[in-house]
Amino acid sequence: MISIELIKNETKKVEELLLKKGYKVDFSELLLWDNQRRNFIKEVEELKAKKNKVSAEIPLLKKQGKDVSVIFDEMKELNTKISELDEKLYIVEKKIFDFIAILPNLPDEDLLPGGKENNQVLRQGNKKPEFDFKIKNHVDLCSDLGLIDYERGAKLSGNGAWVYRGLGARLEWALLNYFVEEHLTDGYEFILPPHMLNYECGFGAGQFPKFTDEVYWIDSKDEKSKFLLPTAETALVNLYRGEIIPEENLPMKFFAYTPCYRREAGSYRQEERGMIRGHQFNKVEMVQYTTPENSSKAFDELVNKAENLVKKLGLHYQVSKLAAGDCSASMRRTYDVEVWIPSMEIYKEVSSASNCGDYQARRTNTKYRNSNTKKLEFIHTLNASGLATSRLIPAIVEQFQNNDGSVTIPEVLRKYMGIDKIQKK
Repeated sequence: MISIELIKNETKKVEELLLKKGYKVDFSELLLWDNQRRNFIKEVEELKAKKNKVSAEIPLLKKQGKDVSVIFDEMKELNTKISELDEKLYIVEKKIFDFIAILPNLPDEDLLPGGKENNQVLRQGNKKPEFDFKIKNHVDLCSDLGLIDYERGAKLSGNGAWVYRGLGARLEWALLNYFVEEHLTDGYEFILPPHMLNYECGFGAGQFPKFTDEVYWIDSKDEKSKFLLPTAETALVNLYRGEIIPEENLPMKFFAYTPCYRREAGSYRQEERGMIRGHQFNKVEMVQYTTPENSSKAFDELVNKAENLVKKLGLHYQVSKLAAGDCSASMRRTYDVEVWIPSMEIYKEVSSASNCGDYQARRTNTKYRNSNTKKLEFIHTLNASGLATSRLIPAIVEQFQNNDGSVTIPEVLRKYMGIDKIQKK
């Protein structure tokens, strides 16, 4: 969430930054509500002080044998006024909360405004593959080699689903083993979170209340129901919800493996064929909790980790800095690591590394005590895919395909696969 104090003190700047994300907002009504809130609080405090003063006089008057019925009547009247003001205060505070809760995070000032058209390619890595034969697309390769069964996946679950089979399942698991080993080596703690989360998790991550239609709900779509996690980030950023973390424990570094469940699949565009976009896919997610001053350093670390995973696979890729409007609602900064899909001649994102600043921490009320100021401050949360597999397999089979229809396995995966090449039976 955005701080109400920041909105009050730098209204124009906040409006301009949100506009870079394509979010136009007028804070006039919000500032009016905040003024009402402060007036209600002042009135309530004055009435409560008066009530305490009158209440303290009752024993003394009783001791003097005086009639206190008038004072009790006054106390009753004060209680009624306080209750009425408390109700007004609750209503206006809810208006303020609901208004701020749907605001996206402020983008960093150096980001370009607008959407995908303003994304900037920062660098490319590994040589782009060249072929002296007619290449196949990943759908045909995976089908011919018996790696993926699209037909039976659709039979089991409909469009946007597939079944890993034989060496395809082993290739998927090899990727996951590779990611796990790399993250453990770098000192990240392995987490296996629940897949069914409560509403507070969606709110804390910044996905609710605005994006409740993008997840799969277990029961009804309300604050008492549970939903299937769209990414492990939703669970990891809520691990310490409502807690104060000792500063000496920061940074805290986690990674989790989960399937991800998303309603956004269903496009029939050519570039979304096969495994490129689905309702369920596997992903290893990295999350860091850190202090504000170490936030930028943590971001660079996550970007480098995601990039190095792709680099070691030998895949041609690029790293892009997203424009403000292409960053998701909760993120103030995002770099995408994108792999080359030869048959489509486009790059597809396999990792988004993002810095949320204190946006999620304000929603989850996760703090630490600053050792210098001794004050409680909100932590910063960051995340990055490390990595998502459903676009890696298409990239691997296409970039490493051979003239005879076989696929060479990336060297870092061979110890998990036990073979160097996938060939048609």
